[in-house]
Amino acid sequence: MASSSQSQSQSQSLTPYLRGNAHHAPWRSRFVRRALLVAAAAAALAAAAGGSGTADDQIPAIFMFGDSIVDPGNNNNRLTEARANFPPYGQDFPGGVATGRFSNGLVPGDLLASKLGIKELLPPFLSSDLELKDLLTGVAFACGGSGYDPLTSKLATTLSSDDQLELFHEYKQKLTALVGEKEMTRVISEGVFFTVMGSNDIVNNYFTLPIRRHEYDLPSYVDFLVSSAINFTKTLNDMGAKKIGFLGVPPLGCCPSQITLGGSPSRQCEPQRNQASELYNSRVSKEIERLNAERSASGSKIVYFDIYYNLLDLIQNPSSYGFKDASEGCCGSTVLNAAIFIAYHSACPNAIDYIFWDGFHPTEKAYNIVVDKLIQQASKYLMM
Repeated sequence: MASSSQSQSQSQSLTPYLRGNAHHAPWRSRFVRRALLVAAAAAALAAAAGGSGTADDQIPAIFMFGDSIVDPGNNNNRLTEARANFPPYGQDFPGGVATGRFSNGLVPGDLLASKLGIKELLPPFLSSDLELKDLLTGVAFACGGSGYDPLTSKLATTLSSDDQLELFHEYKQKLTALVGEKEMTRVISEGVFFTVMGSNDIVNNYFTLPIRRHEYDLPSYVDFLVSSAINFTKTLNDMGAKKIGFLGVPPLGCCPSQITLGGSPSRQCEPQRNQASELYNSRVSKEIERLNAERSASGSKIVYFDIYYNLLDLIQNPSSYGFKDASEGCCGSTVLNAAIFIAYHSACPNAIDYIFWDGFHPTEKAYNIVVDKLIQQASKYLMM
């Protein structure tokens, strides 16, 4: 068991945070209590394994690349339809503020950062309010409407996956100026990176606006996406990221908007989009495994994580998780019931009953369950 001095050391490392944020007591105190518990548990585990149980054993930072699933507001100042910095988004966010997160509350990057004891929110790198201290503990580069296919971001007038890598390059320069190259390299190499893209490529480019369908059959387009995704991951690794969690796409045919487009009178998931999701996940997971094997000798861990079946389980067994509706969005169920198309519209009052917040994006409650499952996987394969 961990000694009392080890646990005390973990608690003391959080004292400056407690002191500097006392005026945010109701909300942040919950985060601090959870962080203290995580720190104490880490100390106990480290002691049991013969480790020191110091703060050095903790994950220093978390980084997020991706699309609207994990965008906390990077598109707020862009002229794009892929924005969410207005009501009803954020109605259950602390203070009821619409921050640019495509949900009623927190999104996966926030939940991961909080549950891992890093910080309570994962801020957007492009925020005008970004504090320098946030550079040390991680940021999100994700942008709503983005994808691995460069055409996807052009259609949405947003930043592409390559543009997000450029933002990461800028981040590294800022962090170097703040703490020096040695500490920057440490934060990057010990931090955990997640990439969450591919959904817009399949749903928007291939099905909703079938531009790519005129150029590729589905297997060929999936191969193109997989190649683009692997090149992105290689570049991220070459830029210093050692621990990379690559997330597959969810069951896209189960999004309320895609169910509506499929025309099922009983609101069943649209099968073609789910088949496309499964095909992509199957092929990209094999390539990620191959890439991990190639690069493990350099100390890299590149791990594929399934979210398809994690979310599908909620959809197929909603009552088991406390949901009442699995096929309708709280804000509506068409392609026009999301992003700027629902600006200042009213939402349902009981979002807690819904898996989906709008036509595409889950509620904070659904994200919370999926992230818990992701952490179980990540703790075993990535954060060791």
